[in-house]
Amino acid sequence: MVSMQAMQAMYRRGALGVVAAAVLALLLPVSAQAQNAQQRPQTAEPKAPPPPPKPFKDRLVGTWRLLISDDVMADGTHVPGYGPNPMGTVIFTADGHYSLQIIRYNRPKFTANSRLKGTADENKAAIQGMISHFGIYSVNEADKTLTFRIEGSSYPNWDGTTQTRMITSLTQDDEVTWTNPTSSSGAPHTELAWRWVK
Repeated sequence: MVSMQAMQAMYRRGALGVVAAAVLALLLPVSAQAQNAQQRPQTAEPKAPPPPPKPFKDRLVGTWRLLISDDVMADGTHVPGYGPNPMGTVIFTADGHYSLQIIRYNRPKFTANSRLKGTADENKAAIQGMISHFGIYSVNEADKTLTFRIEGSSYPNWDGTTQTRMITSLTQDDEVTWTNPTSSSGAPHTELAWRWVK
């Protein structure tokens, strides 16, 4: 027969076990929640919206290398204005100045080795194989136009004139294209494409 003392001891051990189990049951979810909170990935900060594109004039500033300069005929035919591989550069400064040069690739050299002593054919090839002009430019973003106030040009008829080009494409640090309705060759218009250098 079990003594009263032994029964009380068993009862206390049983009650103590129940209390310990209850406390443990209460602490486990809190511990698991804390551990889960530590393991959850941090939510990323919301990304700021991209900045608005720069104005056309700011996007033009820099040096551009010629890709094409085509005379466009009335029937839509494209004819390279300066041969199949023209060379050219246009530079736009932040303060509104520009300088543009286009040269036919592989023009014949002057036999006399003097620009003042070229033959009629050499002079013709030299002048017809290039165009250059410089001056001040402005951009109208609303109607996508580029205006040149030409101070001087290799084609004298353009000296002191103001001419507008229609910008057909402009991507920051990449390419710009425009049409020229006042072609120096007499074509209905010219299309030019340039790639950004820096």
